[in-house]
Parts: sequence; structure tokens; C-alpha cells
Amino acid sequence: MNLKNNLILMFVIAIISCSTANYYFTEKQSVNIIPKPNKIKVNKGEFVINNETKIITDDTSAINQNVINSLNNVLLRTVGYKLEIVCNVESGSNSIKLNFVENDFGNEGYQLKIDETGITISGNYAGLFYGVQTLLQLLPPEIFGTEKNGNLALIVPFVDIEDVPRFAWRGMHLDVGRHMFPIDFIKKYIDYLAFHKLNVFHWHLTEDQGWRIEIKKYPKLTEISAFRNETIVGHHSTNPQKFDRKKYGGFYTQEEIKEVVKYASERFITVVPEIEMPGHAIAALAAYPELSCTGGPFDVRTSWGISDDIFCAGNENTFEFLENVLSEVVELFPSKFIHIGGDEAPKTRWHECPKCQKRISDENFADEHELQSYFIQRIEKYLNSKGKEIIGWDEILEGGLAPNAAVMSWRGNSGGIEAAKQKHNVVMAPTTHCYFDYYQTENKDNEPLSIGGFLPLEKVYSFNPIPSELTKEEAKFIIGAQANVWTEYMPNPKQVEYMAFPRMSALAEVVWTNNENKNFNDFLSRMGFQYKRFDAMKINYFKARK
Repeated sequence: MNLKNNLILMFVIAIISCSTANYYFTEKQSVNIIPKPNKIKVNKGEFVINNETKIITDDTSAINQNVINSLNNVLLRTVGYKLEIVCNVESGSNSIKLNFVENDFGNEGYQLKIDETGITISGNYAGLFYGVQTLLQLLPPEIFGTEKNGNLALIVPFVDIEDVPRFAWRGMHLDVGRHMFPIDFIKKYIDYLAFHKLNVFHWHLTEDQGWRIEIKKYPKLTEISAFRNETIVGHHSTNPQKFDRKKYGGFYTQEEIKEVVKYASERFITVVPEIEMPGHAIAALAAYPELSCTGGPFDVRTSWGISDDIFCAGNENTFEFLENVLSEVVELFPSKFIHIGGDEAPKTRWHECPKCQKRISDENFADEHELQSYFIQRIEKYLNSKGKEIIGWDEILEGGLAPNAAVMSWRGNSGGIEAAKQKHNVVMAPTTHCYFDYYQTENKDNEPLSIGGFLPLEKVYSFNPIPSELTKEEAKFIIGAQANVWTEYMPNPKQVEYMAFPRMSALAEVVWTNNENKNFNDFLSRMGFQYKRFDAMKINYFKARK
């Protein structure tokens, strides 16, 4: 081959290489966003963010500063610089403009436009925040790393994105009663939610195996209820059961809780606390046995499962105690909702308890289920007086639903369907699709011990929170969905990550992206980049791709 032909061949290869690289960037990388935006158009061209890029905003409020920090903190950590903030100037060609518009895209929707004039993000404050999260996902996955990389090129494609979430409640739950996690990890967990545009952190704070919230009026809750003498080893079904003989426990101080609530609010996440009642109360009864039907004594439970001993519904002191607890809880959590549990409360003790039977007789109730409804309605009335609303697991439907209660449907869809038909707000969280303590593979022998079940990534992704049994009007009461992380078999943060990821990404798309815009194969393709982000964040995720 002569020199001329060689030069022609090299020129053609170069053109193909450049074209391929450009196509890969503009047509592939640009749509590797999770959750997938509901409207996205990729245009020809690209924008480079550098240390000369300015953030332009006319809003100097603290809440807008949170939006700016969500970008600048990532840049400072990864590339070593923050972008300068400039107020009251026109957009420049090397700028990121935050354009606050109150009503154009709802509370959480946003528009992201990148072209030769720069980057413009428009929306309400939460929308601006989510627009920044999308912008970060347009950057190379290494932007989510924990170490500086001064050579990282911050190149993003020209795009037009208009995006509004499908549901208002987009949640993740974390049980800290069975196993407790340090505040640093709670914050990291909240960061994971923000990264996925999830907006509710359901914090399960009390259990049979441990009470995790400081209540100043009742110091024995942290002196006694927060600690168990030992913990079961192996699966709960093992016979005989074995224990580690190690004292376990702890609690979050009210100052720590305020710190977490503030941290979450800066990321547009609402923390919904759960204080379990009338069941899952053994830890509390270990400190205050007089609130039970039998008078105890009790020890904080050392094994998993359900106890027959619950709060006594015939004892006025029970309601005084719970109202005093909740009075401190509502001061700590600005959330509209307080989760009061209501699940797995056997009626054995109530059936045998003279006080409970007298309450049933005096109130002319048919049975113990109506007594539970009375219990929940009394708590609801108290919380309503404090400007709060209750949400509970679907057992609160039994005996009659409290007038203003919202229902979290976990035992399948039936509870959610029933509540929606009664015109009550519903959050869908069925075990079939939303229990992230289930195994992610059928090859369980090679997996860390879990409670059981099987919930692969594809099944999470297939979830539609709106049951087909509902009419269009009834469907409006489905306000969202969430996944639950129960931690009986998750003794440390790494195991929580392993069970939550990558399924959290699938859930995020379920609750954000409209059904008609979802496709599992497309999702898997985008997950290729998501795994690289997980690697950069050093998340201990489950490695299977389906």
C-alpha cells in the first residue's frame, strides 16, 4: 500500500473514530440518567464545565444555597474547585443559570436546557435540586467519586429535558430497631435517596428489639429499652436457637435526630418517623411493664418475630405515655405524617385482659379489632391536634379506619385498594415488589443470610403502584410507593447497601418515570453507567445484572 493510500485510510479511521465517540457521547451517555426523565431530547454539541464557569442566580436564600451546594460540594470533592456564584447578571456562555419559577413544573418538576449559551435549570426549589442531580448524571461517573481527580473532563451534551415525577411520595424505609447504624451512615443513606430523586426517608425507630429515640420525659426508654442482652445467631427459624451473648444497642439523641432532619431537608427529603403501636412494643414494656396487659416483667427481645405482649388498650396510662412520647416526636420531625405502625399486633392479651374487655364492653365494641381501631383513632385525634396526620401499616384498616389516616399497604395490594376506595391516601409497599430484605437471587447458598423470599431487580422494576382494580378517580389516592429495608439480618451498613442496591435504582424509576417511558432493557443499559457511579461512591452493591 502506497503512502497516499495509507494517509487516506488513516483519515477515514480518524473520522469513524471521532464519529463513533461523538455518537456514543450524545446518543448513549446523555440518556444514562436514573430515574429516566419523562421528556428528553439530545441535540448536537456539548458544553464543558470548568473552573471559570459561573453559577448565575438572583436568589440568595438559604434554600437556594442548598441547591447550589448540591453541585459545588460534588465538584469540590472530585475536581477540587467550586463554581463562583454571581447575582443579578445576564446569562453568559460559560454559565449555569438557576431560574426559580414557582408554578411552571409543579413542586418538584424541572427543565434542564444545555446549549451553546450555557446551562439553564428552571423549576421550584426542589425542581432545581433535581435538575442539578440530572446534570451530575450527565457528567462522567467519576464525578461521584470520593477522591480528587484533577484531570476529569466535565463535558455534558446539549439536551432539552422537561421532567416531572409521577408520584409525590417516593420513599425508602430503614429499620434501626433490629440493628442500629451510625449517624454518618444515616446521612449517607439520605444521600443515596437524593441521588435517586427519592424524597421520603421512613425511619423505623422503635421495635421489640430496641428503642432508638431519646424521649426526655421517659429516660428508662434509653437506659433500658435501647439495649438487649444478646442477639440471635443465624436464622430465626433455626431450632434450637443460638445467641451471641453480647449486649447490643444504642439510641439517637434528640440533637442527633435534629441533625439528621436538617441534613435531609437540605436535600429536599422528608423524614417520617415511625413509633410502633400497639404491637412491637416489648422494648418499651421492658422499661414500663405497667403499660402491658400482664404487668410483665419483660426483657428487650433478643430474637426476631412477633410477640403476644403489646400495649394495653384498656389502660389510660398507656395513652398518657404514648401522647407524651409523641409530643416530643412532633417537635423533632416537621413531617406532615407520623407513622404509628399498627401492624402485627396479636389480640391474645387483649382477649384475656380485664381492662381491655371492660373497654370493649363500655364502648360497645364487637371485638378486639374494633378495640384496635379505637386505639388508632385516639392516637390520630391527638396527632391531629398537633397538626399532624397518621400513616400506618394496612392492619389499621381492621375494625374500621381512622377518619383521616393514610395507609401503607404491605401485605399485597388489597389494603391499598380498600383504603383508596374509601378515599384515604395510600402508599404502596407490598412485599411482592418492595421488600429489600428478600434475596436478590435464587442461588441463596452463595448469598449472605436473609429473611427469605426472592425479589430480583426486574420484578422491582415491573411494579406499578396503581392497582388495575381502581378507577381513575380512586387511583388519585395512591400518593406513591416505597421500599422497606428490615434489618434483622443486616448487622452493618455494608449489608444494608448490598440489599438496597441496585434495587433502589429500579424503585426510583418506578416512582418517578411514567409507565409509558419505562423499558427494562433500556433500564439495564443505563444501569451500566449506574454501576460505575456505584463504584465511584464505593457502594457495596449486589453485582448481578438481572
